[in-house]
Formats: sequence, structure tokens, C-alpha cells
Amino acid sequence: SQERSARLRRWYELMMENKEELARIITAENGKPLKEAQGEIVYSASFLEWFAEEARRIYGDVIPASAKDRRVLVLKQPVGVATIITPWNFPSAMITRKVGAALAAGCTVVVKPAEDTPLSALALGELANQAGIPPGVYNVVPCSRQQTAAVGEVLCTDPLVSKISFTGSTATGKILLKHAAGTVKRVSMELGGHAPFIVFDSANVDRAVAGALASKYRNSGQTCVCTNRFLVQKGIHDEFVEKFAKAIEKELHVGNGFDAKTTQGPLINEKAVEKVEKHIKDAVSQGASIVTGGKRHSLGKNFFEPTLLSNVTTKMLCTQEETFGPLAPVIRFETEAEAVAIANAANVGLAGYFYSQDPAQIWRVAEQLEVGMVGVNEGIISSVECPFGGVKESGLGREGSKYGIDEYLEIKYVCLGGL
Repeated sequence: SQERSARLRRWYELMMENKEELARIITAENGKPLKEAQGEIVYSASFLEWFAEEARRIYGDVIPASAKDRRVLVLKQPVGVATIITPWNFPSAMITRKVGAALAAGCTVVVKPAEDTPLSALALGELANQAGIPPGVYNVVPCSRQQTAAVGEVLCTDPLVSKISFTGSTATGKILLKHAAGTVKRVSMELGGHAPFIVFDSANVDRAVAGALASKYRNSGQTCVCTNRFLVQKGIHDEFVEKFAKAIEKELHVGNGFDAKTTQGPLINEKAVEKVEKHIKDAVSQGASIVTGGKRHSLGKNFFEPTLLSNVTTKMLCTQEETFGPLAPVIRFETEAEAVAIANAANVGLAGYFYSQDPAQIWRVAEQLEVGMVGVNEGIISSVECPFGGVKESGLGREGSKYGIDEYLEIKYVCLGGL
């Protein structure tokens, strides 16, 4: 474990030494603003640092035995080969969050990066080599969109693979779970979200607006934990919408990710833009109003204006499915119970956010929200020390934190008799 720890630590150091170059690769691959890409590299590297430290803390147990002539031990051993399938929106962090834990546990990995962003995975491979991680421990299999399903199936059905860790859509996750069932593989799934962001009358509205801006428009709305629907209580509804619209118009700048003032890069592809348009069209046809934005940006086909909708109802598509784009729909609500019921009506539950300054309400709502992660008066909550994952159809297992390494370990019970 000491050797694994040292190699992971060296890999972390090399990432930090090359962070500018690695960030430029991300911006070139998926268009996110360079500042966000730099943030992602520091976040990515932090998982290697964290798991380098956790590698030496894989403790077993000695359990008091029921019979005098026995001793009971519990060992933790690596599960074996892990298949790692990652998305394009965080092409570096989604790899290190999984691979750091797997290597710390003593597993080897085969990474299949998203077809849109293979270069980040390969760059990490180059640094892994430089860090002295032995050949065959960190493997990358890039493939085209056409081959993705076939390659994914092989990686998830081969008997030599013991574990699958996937971040991506719920629909794909369900297919991979079926593949895993054939040989009963261990599975970690971090799937789609539909994050509610609730602003209660008791909230500090200015802080809620700042949190809303950060949570919704980071990576142009293309993150798993992005707010997808805003629920705002009637007492402060108009003030929130007005201030939110002003903040969007003043603080967000659509542009090329390499341009220093850009906060909103392009969406990943034409299909992503079409989904945003479809959600807006559907909402407007049912009576929603466009407060700001609402159409493609003049810069080009994959750029879209940051958009805010009000008079939104739960009948609209944008409140029923994940948009994965720069669209903020606002639903007005009356009571706390109503807000919690709307938030929990989804079949997924990854992140949820709410703003309130009432301590009793904070406890009630934090416990009642059916999500794996709750931000209270905070719009950005991901951090290496904290367990990342969801409930319901948002997935299985947790990543990062002291719990993340357990996903790559088997527990073995050893009974010593005849003593």
C-alpha cells in the first residue's frame, strides 16, 4: 500500500505541474471556459492526492469470537479489474474520482472515455506512466460513437472484469446494469439528476441568486448536479426572478472557452442545443414566459443564450426531464410541504439545493429531500472529502470521501479454528 500511495501521490504532483496544459485540453475537447477547466484539473488531481492518503488506511477487523478456540479476522482485498466508463462533461475529474480509489485499493482499470473527450484520458495515461504506475494498471480504450455500445458491452460482460463504475445517463446505466447481471459484477452508478433549487420566503434572496447562478450555469448547465428546476415561494418570487434575470444579463458572457471573459462556452453538440430549444418551446406553448434569453446565440450553432423562464408548471417538459443546458425554469409555490412534494416527485435524486434562514425548516427539508446530496444556502457542493452519489434512479454507491474506496474492496472473513 505504501508503494501504491507513493505512485498516486507522484501522479497528483505531475497533474499539478501540468495543470495549464491539461486544462487547455479540456477546453479544446468540450468547450468549457478555461477558468472552469483549470478548476476541474485541480479538483481532478485532488482525488489522486486523497486516495494516495486513503490507500494506507484500508483497515480490517479482529472480531471477538463466540468460541474459545477460534479467532475471527476480516480482511479487505481488491475486487480485481475495474471497467471505468466516463462522460464528456468532466473528462478528467470523472476518471480520477474512480481510478484514484481503484488503484488505492489495488485494482487495475480499463477506462473507456466519452467519444467526445478521449484526449483528457490519454493525457492522464501519459502522466501515469511518468509517475511510475506500471504498464497494464491504467488502460485507456478510446472508441468512436458507432463502436461505443459494442465496446461497452465487452467491457461490462467479460468474465475477467469484476467491477463496473459508470457516470452518465440513467438510460445507459440501466443497460450496463443488465450487462453486469450476467456475471454478477460489482457496480457503481452515478446517473442523471433533476436537481431542485428551493428558495423559501425566509431565504437571503441575494445569496440565493448568487447560488442559483453558480449552480445552474456552470459548464453552461451541463453538469450532473446542475439545478434543473427552481421552486420559489410566493412571498419573494418576484424579487428573486427580477434579481436573477439581472445577474444573468450582467455576469454571464457567452463565448469561446479560451477567451478570458467567457463564462458560458458552447454546448457539446447540436443535439444538446435542440433539447434546450424543445424544452423552451414546450414551456412557452403551455404559458411560460421568457424573462431573458430564449434562443440560439449569434456566435454559432452550439452556443445558446442563458435563459430564464417564469410561470412554469410541473406539467412542462423542462420540469419533468433533465435539460443539460443553460435553461432555468422557475415554479412558484405556496407552502413548504408543496415544495418538498414537487421536489420529490422525480424518479431520480442526485443533488438538491435550498435557501432558508429558519433553522427548524433547514433540518426538516434537508431530511425530507430524496437526494444523495443537499446544499443548504450553497450552490456548489462537490468536494473530495464528501461522498458523491444519488438515490432512486440516480445511482448506486458513493465516490470520493472515506467511503469511495469501499466500492473497490471485497470483505473476506477468515475463521482460525483449533487454537
